[in-house]
Amino acid sequence: MSIITRRRFLQTSTAAAGASLLLTGTQASGKVNGANDRVRIAVAGLNGRGKSHLQGWLGQKNVEVAYVIDPDQDVLDRTLKALAEKGVTNVKGAADVREALEDKNVDAISVATPNHWHSLITIWAAQHGKHVYVEKPMSHDIAEGRIAVEAQKKYGVVVQHGTQRRSNAQLAGLVKEIQDGKFGKLKISYGYCCKPRGGIGHKSPTTPPSNLNWDLWKGPAQIDQYHPNFVHYNWHWFWETGNGDMNNQGTHQLDVARWALDEDQTHPVRVMGMGGRFQWNDQGETPNTMFAVAEYPNGQYVYFNVRNVNYKNYKKQVLNEYYFEDGGKILPNAQAKHREGGDYWRYFAKGDNEGVVLTVEDGDVTPGGNWGAFIAAVREGNPDMANGNALDAHYGCVLGHIMNNSYRLGVDVPFNSKAGKFGENTDAYEHFTALHDIMSKDVGLSAEDNKYTVGPWLTFDGAKERHTGDHAEAANSLLKDANTTGFEIPLLASL
Repeated sequence: MSIITRRRFLQTSTAAAGASLLLTGTQASGKVNGANDRVRIAVAGLNGRGKSHLQGWLGQKNVEVAYVIDPDQDVLDRTLKALAEKGVTNVKGAADVREALEDKNVDAISVATPNHWHSLITIWAAQHGKHVYVEKPMSHDIAEGRIAVEAQKKYGVVVQHGTQRRSNAQLAGLVKEIQDGKFGKLKISYGYCCKPRGGIGHKSPTTPPSNLNWDLWKGPAQIDQYHPNFVHYNWHWFWETGNGDMNNQGTHQLDVARWALDEDQTHPVRVMGMGGRFQWNDQGETPNTMFAVAEYPNGQYVYFNVRNVNYKNYKKQVLNEYYFEDGGKILPNAQAKHREGGDYWRYFAKGDNEGVVLTVEDGDVTPGGNWGAFIAAVREGNPDMANGNALDAHYGCVLGHIMNNSYRLGVDVPFNSKAGKFGENTDAYEHFTALHDIMSKDVGLSAEDNKYTVGPWLTFDGAKERHTGDHAEAANSLLKDANTTGFEIPLLASL
C-alpha cells in the first residue's frame, strides 16, 4: 500500500485557533470530467453512518464507490462481501484513508469515521483536491474546525456537512420566513436532543484485537490504552474521541437552531452549560443530561437540551422550537403526518393555546437530498451548491463545543431547581426547571444522591475564536486537542 509520508503530507503544529493557514497541496480542478460525469468516491468508516453513506452513494446515478476504508479488517471484509453480493465488485478495500487520497482517480471522500478523525481527513482531502462529504460534527474541537474551513477556502473543494436537514426545502423556507420577520423578532431558538439511551458499563484496558489496526483507529487522538468500549460506537461518550450527544445527534438540532438566527450572527458572545451523567454509573465521560444557553451579539439566544436517561413514558424530542419577542412561538405540530412536511409546524400567537398550522413555501436548497446535492456540487465544482457548507458547519459545531467546554469546566452543586446560574434570564430558568422536573420526578433522581455539574459563563471573541475574561485560560486550553505524532492537524502560522 502506498502511504503518504509524514514529511510529504504534513506540516505540524499545536498552535491554537486565531492564526492563519499554511498548507501544501493543489487547487481542486473544478468540474468532474470522467466518463459521463462519473464521480468516484471513497467511503471512510464503514459502521453505523458509513452503511448509510454507501447506500446513499450507490443510489446516485453515475457514482462509483471506488474505495471502502476501515482499520477493522473484519468490518472491511464484511463490507466488501456485502457489496459483491450487490454486484459492486470494482471497489478497493483499504485500512488507511491516505491510500485513497493518493489515487488521482478518486474525486471525493465520504467521512463516516469517529469524530476525532473528521477534520483531519477533511483537511487532507482538500490538500489533495478531493471533495468532501463529512459527517457531523465536522470538527472534534474548535481550532481544527477553523483549519478545515480555511483548507476548503484555499483549495476550492466542495465540503458538505452531514447535517441532512440543510437539504430540506420546507425547513429552509421556514428559516427564511423567521429571518424575514414574518413572526416578529426571534428571541430564542431552541434545540432538543432527547432520545433514550442506556449505560455502557465498564470495560478494562486490554490488548486491541488482531483484526483492528489500533494505531490507525485512534489516529490523531492521544489515547493511553485500548478498551472495548471505544469500538465501534461507544467512543461517542469519551472526550478524546467523541463529543457526547450535544455534538452527536445534537449537531443537527444545534445547526437548525443557529440557522434561524439573524443571518449576520456567527458565534455567540457567551455560553453556559450544565448537567450530569446520571443513573448509569458507567465508564462514559460525557453528560447524558444537559441544558445550555448561548447569547449572540444581537441579543438572540440558542438554548439546548440533552436528555438521554430512559424512564417510563419517556418523551422523545429530537426537534426545534422558536420563541419570539412578542410572546409568539413556533412548535412542531403533534398531528403532523410527515416530519417537516407541509403540516409540520404550528404557530401560536401570545395567549393562543390552539395555534394554526403553517403553510411554508420551499426555500432555496440544491435539490436531490443530501446525497444528490453533494454529487451535483461536485460535478459542477461549485462549493456554494453544498447544502451545509464548511463555514456553516463550523459555526454550528463551535456552538456545541463551547457548550460542552463550559460543562467540562463546571463544579458540582446541589441537585435542585436553583442549580443554574441564569441571573435575570427568566426564560432560561423556566426551561431548565422543566428539565429538572423530568429528572427529579419522572426519572426519580433524588437530591441526596445526585449533583449537577454547572459550568461557568464563558465569553467568546468570535473574530479571534478565543475566550476572554474569567476562565479564559482554562477554556482556551480546550480549543485544541493534542494530537498523536504523525497525525497532527496541519500547521497554522501566526497572523
